[in-house]
Amino acid sequence: MKQVIVIHVNASDETTTVSFRGQEVQIRRIGCHGDAERASKLIAQYDGKVTAIGLEGMPAQLRLGPARRPHTTGTNLQAVAKSTPVVDGSGIRGGLERWGIILAERANPGMFSQKRILMTPGLNHEGLAQALSRRSPTLRYADPVVFFALPDMPGVGSRQSLDQVAAPTLEQLKNAPFRLLSAQPGQPNIHRTTAPFHWADILAGDIGAIRRYAPNSLKHKMIVVDSAEEADLDDLWQRGATIVVTVLPSLEEKGGLGRWSAATIEAVLVALRHNPNAPLTEDTYLDLLADWDWKPAIRYLQPEEAGINRFAFVIHPLDLRFIYSHPWFRWTRYLPERLVEIFAAYIPPLYISRITGGKSPSTEQRIEGHLIALGATPREMMRHGERFTYNRLNMAAHMAERKGARIMGLGAFTSVVGDAGITVAHEADIAITSGNSLTVAATLEAAKQAAIKMGAQDLTKGKVMIIGATGSIGSVCARLLAQAIKDVVLVSIEPEKLIDLKRTIQSETPSAQVAIATRPDELVGDCDLIVTATSAFGQRILDITKCKPGAVICDVARPPDIGAAEAALRPDVLVIESGEVLIPGNIDFGYDIGLPPKTAYACLGETALLAMEGRFEDYTLGRNITIDRVKEIYRLFKKHHFQLAGLRSFGKYITDEDVVRRRALADTLRANSELFERTKAETAAKLATIPIMAKGVSATHGANGVKWTLAIAGLGMAGLAFLWRQSQRNDDQR
Repeated sequence: MKQVIVIHVNASDETTTVSFRGQEVQIRRIGCHGDAERASKLIAQYDGKVTAIGLEGMPAQLRLGPARRPHTTGTNLQAVAKSTPVVDGSGIRGGLERWGIILAERANPGMFSQKRILMTPGLNHEGLAQALSRRSPTLRYADPVVFFALPDMPGVGSRQSLDQVAAPTLEQLKNAPFRLLSAQPGQPNIHRTTAPFHWADILAGDIGAIRRYAPNSLKHKMIVVDSAEEADLDDLWQRGATIVVTVLPSLEEKGGLGRWSAATIEAVLVALRHNPNAPLTEDTYLDLLADWDWKPAIRYLQPEEAGINRFAFVIHPLDLRFIYSHPWFRWTRYLPERLVEIFAAYIPPLYISRITGGKSPSTEQRIEGHLIALGATPREMMRHGERFTYNRLNMAAHMAERKGARIMGLGAFTSVVGDAGITVAHEADIAITSGNSLTVAATLEAAKQAAIKMGAQDLTKGKVMIIGATGSIGSVCARLLAQAIKDVVLVSIEPEKLIDLKRTIQSETPSAQVAIATRPDELVGDCDLIVTATSAFGQRILDITKCKPGAVICDVARPPDIGAAEAALRPDVLVIESGEVLIPGNIDFGYDIGLPPKTAYACLGETALLAMEGRFEDYTLGRNITIDRVKEIYRLFKKHHFQLAGLRSFGKYITDEDVVRRRALADTLRANSELFERTKAETAAKLATIPIMAKGVSATHGANGVKWTLAIAGLGMAGLAFLWRQSQRNDDQR
C-alpha cells in the first residue's frame, strides 16, 4: 500500500485510506501548529519511509497575478527531504481549479456569469481567478484587506491595480508566517473592513480566510473554494450563504465534498506515478488526471434556493404615470413632463423586484424571476434609435445573469424596437424571448371568449380585421385567424408586405377570403372582430364610430392603440386588452406592474413558462413568429396549468352585467338602421373633438414649451443619477 504524509498548519492528526485507480493509498495528516521547525522535523522523520510528503498551507512559492516570489521558509522545507518527494499542491492546483470551474458550470450553466467576484485571497489561486474572470468582468482581490487590513478604497483590489501592487505585496509576504498565508477560522486580531464582502456575489479562495475575515452575514453569497469540511459548511449555512462549491475532487466518491487540499491530491498523484523518476510537474500528472472521472461538489446550504429555475423580464414606463408612481421618482411630477421623459430615458437599467412563488402543478418545478426596468418611454425609444435601446438591454442582460437568470423576456416596446430581439439575443450570453408567441396565443383565446360573450354564435361565419397585419404579432394572428374564420381583412401601411402576407395566407389556407387595405375605415363596418397590433404613434388607428354593432376590438399594442375616450363613444362595442395570464403558484411580483395581483402580461408569462419548462433558449425573436412556436407555447401553457386571466377593458375587469348592457345596445342598433346611422353621425362629430393620437401620444404633441434653465435641468439629472446609485446599493443588499 502506498503511504502519504500530509503536514498541515493545524493541530489535528488523522489517518484515512482511499482507493484510487485500483490502488489503495494511506493518507496520514499530521499537524505542526504552524511551526516551521516542527514541520522540518516531521519531514526528516518520514523521509524515505513514505511514498510522498505533502505540505498543506506551507507554499514554496507565492503567486499573485503576474508576480512570483519564493517563500523563504517554504522553499527551505522542501529541501529537507533527501529521497521522498515533497509537494505543496502548486503542481496541480491551477489546472484543477480551472477544470473544476468548467465542470461546475456544465452542471449549472451560467452560475458564475456576470457575478461580482472577490478573491479571498487571490494568493496562490491564479487558476481559480483565471477561470472565474472568463465568466465575469467584475473580479476584485481581497488580498490587501486579508493580509494588511487595509481599508476599502476605490481601485484597491481591482485586477488593474493588481498588476502594480502584486510584486510589492509578495515582497512583504515572502517571510510571512504560514498562519498568515493560510488563515484559519476564528476571530481576527485586527478587524477587517466588510465593504468588499458586501459588494461581492461570490467569495472565492481559501475557506479559512473566508470564515475568518468575512462578515457574519453572508446572505445570498456563493462560496467557491478548493476544499471544505462539513464544519465549514455548517458555519456558512448559519451565516446565510446560499451555495458552496468545492472545485477540487473528492478522493472517496464522485461528486462528494472536496475536503482534500491540493497538497494532498498532488501527493497522492506523486505516489501513483507510472514512472517514479518522472519530474514533479503538471505534465507528469496529466495522464492520471485525464483518467479521473470526477466532478466538483455543489452544495445548496439553503434548501429553498435549490432547484429553482430563474428568469428575468424587462419592463419600462408606457407613459409618465409609471415614473410618477414609483416611490423613488415621485418628486419628478413637479418637473416639466417632457423634461422628465427625456432624462428618464438615460437612466441605466434599474433592478426593481424579485418575482417569487411560481410553481408548476404538473412537474413541481419552481421558478423565480427578476424585474428590471428601463427608463425610456416608447416615444423616447423611437426618438433615439434602436442602438440606444440595444445598449440598455445588454446592460439588463448582464444584470439578469448576475441574478442567476438563464432567460430574459422583453416587455412592451423593447420587443418592438429594431429587429424585435434578434440583435439583443446575438449580443447577450443569456437566452432571450420577446414573449410574442404566447401573446398571440393569449390574444386569440381572449378574442374568442370576448366574441362569444358578445353573442357570436359561429365565428367561422364572421369576418375579422387585423390592423398592423404585417407586424410580428399581427402577421401570425392573421394567419391563424384565417384558418379559423376564413374571411379576413389585412390592414397595414406597408402595401408590398400586405401582398406577400395575402399570398402566404392563400397558400396555407386556400379556402380563406383575404382582402387587403392600407386604411381600415372603409371595411371595418363589416367586421365582427378587429385585432389591432401596431407600433404607430400620434395617429388614429381606427375610427371606432364606423364599427359594426356588437363588434369586439382586441387591442394587442402596448401602449394601446385605442384610447378610453374613443371607446366610450360606442358603448355597444367591446374593447379588450390582449390576453393576460395567471402564472401557477402563489405568485408575487414584488412590484405593481399595472395589472391586478397575480396577473401577468402574456410576454412575461411566456418567459416564466419557458423557465418552468427548462427551455433556456432564444425562443420568440424577430418579426416572423412561427405558427409552430405559437402552438407549442400553448401546449406548454396547458401542461403547466397556466390560465387566461379575466377579460379587461382599460384596466377594469369586464363583468357579466357590462356584457349584457353592451349586447342590448348592439341589438337595438342592429334592429334600427336609422338609429344606427344617426348614432354614427353623432359619434363621428364627438370623435372630431378628441385629439388624434395612438399610444397616448398626440399627433400635435411637441416639446410642450420647456423653459427651464440648464441649472434646473442639471439638478433633475443629478437627482435621477443619485436615485440610480441608491437603487444599485439596494440591489447589492438583496
